Amino acid sequence: MKIPSSIWTLLIGIVLTLVSLWYGQNHGLLPAAASDEAVLVDGLFNAMMIISTGIFLLVEGILIYSAFKYRRRAGDNEDGPPVEGNVPLEILWTAIPAIIVIGISVYSFDVYNEIGGFDPHAIHEAPMMNQESMAMPGSAMAATLSDTPPSTEPNLNQEKSDEAMQDPATAEVRNADQIPQKRNAPGVGSVAPTIGGTPDKAGKPAGLQVNVTGLQYAWIFTYPETGITTGEMHVPIGREVEINMTANDVIHAFWVPEFRLKQDAIPGRQSEIRFTPNKAGDYVLICAELCGPYHGAMRAPIVVEPEEAFDKWMQEQLVASKETLNQAVAVNPANLSPNEFLAPYTKDMGIKPEILHQVHH
Repeated sequence: MKIPSSIWTLLIGIVLTLVSLWYGQNHGLLPAAASDEAVLVDGLFNAMMIISTGIFLLVEGILIYSAFKYRRRAGDNEDGPPVEGNVPLEILWTAIPAIIVIGISVYSFDVYNEIGGFDPHAIHEAPMMNQESMAMPGSAMAATLSDTPPSTEPNLNQEKSDEAMQDPATAEVRNADQIPQKRNAPGVGSVAPTIGGTPDKAGKPAGLQVNVTGLQYAWIFTYPETGITTGEMHVPIGREVEINMTANDVIHAFWVPEFRLKQDAIPGRQSEIRFTPNKAGDYVLICAELCGPYHGAMRAPIVVEPEEAFDKWMQEQLVASKETLNQAVAVNPANLSPNEFLAPYTKDMGIKPEILHQVHH
C-alpha cells in the first residue's frame, strides 16, 4: 500500500516540529542565567533557535532528497524537463520568511521594551529639529552628534554627571572636567541610555547603586553610599542593582554574558543598567567594544553573593580603606603635598618638580 504524499508531508512536519522544539529548548549554547532579566532574553533566543532549526532541517532535507531523487542516472544523456515558474509557490516562500522576520522583530522589540530599553516619553518630550536643519541633507545626523545650535533645554547628562560626582570616590576616578557632557540628541531622546529596568520597577530607587568608570584598560567601581573604590564588583542576591557609568577616554561596553545585558560606556554620556542578580557565583565583566590594543584584557571580576557575605565584604573594604589612610598619614606625618613629600626621592632620580606636578595632575 502506497502512503499518500499528504500523509508523508504531515508526518515529516510533525517530526520537524518536535525536533525543533526540543533543540530550541536544549541547545546549551548560553551560559547560566544569573539575573531576573535573563529569562526574557533567553526566551527570545530560544524562539529564534526553534524557528531557525526547523527552517534549516526543512531546507537541507529538501536539498538532500532532491539531489538523491533527481540525480543523473548512468546512461541518461537527455536534457532535463523544462520547468516554468510557479507564481503561487514563489509568493508562498516569500511570504513565509517575511512573516517570520516581522514576528521575530515584534517579539524582539517587546523584550527590549520589557527590560526598559525603550522610553516612548523620551521621544515625545525631546525638542524637535527646526525646518532649516531638516531641509539640509545630513543635518539630522550632524544635529544628533553635536551640541549645536545651543539649546536652552537642561543638559540631563550634565545633571547625572554632577550627581555622580558628589561622591568623592567617583570624582577621584572620572575625568568629568576634561570631558564635556553631551546634550540630548534633538528629536531622538537619547540622553542617558538606560536598559534593564523592568516596567514594574520604573521610577523606583534601586536597592544598590554602583558607579562604574571605564578607561583603557580597566573597570573601576565606586559605591556612593560608602565611598568604597575597588577593581572588582560585589553585589547581593535578590537586590536590584543600578549601574551608572561613563568612560574617561573611548567607548567601552559593560557586558556580563550571564546577566544577558550589554550597555555602552560613552565619554560625555551617562549610561545606566539595572539588573537583579539571582544566582550566586563569580562572573566576568567583559568590555565588548574594541577600545584599543589591550581590549582583550579589559576584564573585571563580578561576585554575586548572599546579603550576609556582601555586608561582610563591605565592612572589610571600609576597614581596609581606613587602614590605608592611616598608613599614608603615618608615612607622611607632616601632611606634605605630593611634590614636597616625594622631593627627596625624586631629586636623586633626576626628576624635576615640574614633571612631578604634571604627573600628579
